[in-house]
Amino acid sequence: MVTPLISPFGDTRQTAAIGRTARLELAFERRRGRTVLAHSYAEPPFRAARTFDLEGAAYAILVCAGPGVFGGDALTASVHVGRGARVVLASQAALQAHPSALPTDAPALLRHSYIVEDAGELHCQWDPLIPFARARVDQRFDIQVAASGRVYWSDALIAGRVSRGEAWQFISLAHDLSLRIGGRLAYLERYAIAPADRLIDRAWIGGGCTHFATSVTCHPDVTRETVEQLQTRLGAATEVAAGIDLVEPSLSVARIMTANGASFGALRASYREWTLATIFRRPELRGRK
Repeated sequence: MVTPLISPFGDTRQTAAIGRTARLELAFERRRGRTVLAHSYAEPPFRAARTFDLEGAAYAILVCAGPGVFGGDALTASVHVGRGARVVLASQAALQAHPSALPTDAPALLRHSYIVEDAGELHCQWDPLIPFARARVDQRFDIQVAASGRVYWSDALIAGRVSRGEAWQFISLAHDLSLRIGGRLAYLERYAIAPADRLIDRAWIGGGCTHFATSVTCHPDVTRETVEQLQTRLGAATEVAAGIDLVEPSLSVARIMTANGASFGALRASYREWTLATIFRRPELRGRK
């Protein structure tokens, strides 16, 4: 059993930090055949999640009630999925990262931790992060899964307010995604983007794309055959560069890149539906906002 990331302390922030420094804590348990929210704590701009029953799973839309994040903000979220619990999480909308007021401003810090216990299952489909011109962001996602746990994860990035001609004008973006299975590091994705230092739209970097997504699936039914089926579907998409790899048995990683927002959103949604139907065999977990 993994120790939950639940703090015993209440709100200890100074008044000036409210809205700039905040934490969110959610803990889910399986009770009488259903998953319930057993513990929640939220500091503004987070809101405590309201959960809905989704065929025995707990479905919650996480809300960040502010206008977005600014330089110097520090937002921390921890989610604990208990033994046998099934949880589906989504964001309310894209997260906007606003310009830093001064060149010396610290980046907005986003720290997310997830624990999935034995026979637990976590699905996360996040709307994109959109860093505005002169924004600084440092985000880290740490996912710890028990050996018999299951995960579907998808995060996304848009190069900026593309429709306003603002692509790749942010100052910096640091990204770190780690997945540990049974205490072993199974996947690590880490990069830092500083558009002023290099041409992001070169081939083998951005390649002219402005919308990017990573989807990670951890499930016993992730096999070479299922990955090949999903690759065939991805390869049939138009206006999109996409591919999927079998990192190891039971673990796949898919990437989607495009300059077309509509195609991007449609393919992300379709890929999730395909995965739910062919691997998890739970198409009803798609949920709706």
